[in-house]
Order: sequence, then C-alpha cells, then structure tokens
Amino acid sequence: MTPATHAAAPPPPHVHSGDTAAIHHDPRDLRNALGKFATGVCVITTRGPDGKLEGLTANSFCSISLDPPIVLWSLRKDAGSLSTFKEASHFCINVLHARQVGMSRHFCSPQLNKFDGVADEFTEGLQGIPALKNALATFECEQLEHHSVGDHIVFYGAVKRYTYSQATPLAFHSGAYTTVQPLSD
Repeated sequence: MTPATHAAAPPPPHVHSGDTAAIHHDPRDLRNALGKFATGVCVITTRGPDGKLEGLTANSFCSISLDPPIVLWSLRKDAGSLSTFKEASHFCINVLHARQVGMSRHFCSPQLNKFDGVADEFTEGLQGIPALKNALATFECEQLEHHSVGDHIVFYGAVKRYTYSQATPLAFHSGAYTTVQPLSD
C-alpha cells in the first residue's frame, strides 16, 4: 500500500524556518505541493518585432491591478521563445475553456512553429498579436516591463482590450486537466 492510500493520518507538513538559502528540498516534491493550487490554463501569444509569432501554454497568470488594469505572467529563462516575448511590445493572454484541452496541448508541444495547423483559430489583435477567437477570455496587453526572478522572467502588461464568455473554464490541478464547477449552497 502506498502512503497516498494508507488509512492512517497524514504525516505532519514539512516546516522550514530560518534562512531560505539553507532549505534543501526535493524539486519534484515542491512541484507536487505547488500543484495543489488549482489554476486556469492560458495560451500566451505575441508577435516579435521581426513579425515572428510565438505562443505557449501557461498557468502563471494573474491580475495585479484593476486601476490601471495590469496583469502578469512568467516564463522559464530557458524557454526557446523567451527572446521574442522580451522584445515584443504586446502580448495576449488567451484563457482557455474546458473544450480547449487540445489547444493547450498543442501549445505545450515543442514544434518550431506553434501556429502550424491552428492559425485559423486566431484573429489579429493589437499590434498584430494573435488572439484566440473562441477563448474563455482574452486580454490584449501592452508590455510594461519584465524582471528576472529566480529561474523565470515575470512579464507585466497593461490590459488594452479584453473579451470574455460564459463557458466552463479549463483548470489544472495536481498535474492534470480538470474543470471548475460551482458548489451548491
């Protein structure tokens, strides 16, 4: 019987105190713990200064200000698309609905041109950035700045235009796609 199915009480949580540089952790175990926070799923798109289209699947998106409207998202420093996103003046956050798992998987794959086979699913947004036609929500943003934090670059964008629908959101929890359903009172 694995610890996950054992009927006994779970072990106490790991508690770390003091200097965070001294904390030793298993990266996979930390990722498992972070995965307990359910997130939405987005495809983030842009057009580089040279016209190159880029896109990727992410769940590192959040709103940080309503007045003015500002959002952020992050990208690993070793991502092949990093230079295009850093140089781009605009990007689009395309929040996916439950029937768009295939779109999420497509933009997770390592192909060179992420828009092969799906270009007709997008329309041209501000400054030529691709905006997903049937997304749950889109946020077309002017890039304000980006900062290096740990092994990621955090991008900040001023929301210039947005759309949304009432479809069921696609979510990601504990390493798997799921949906969000309201609780009954």
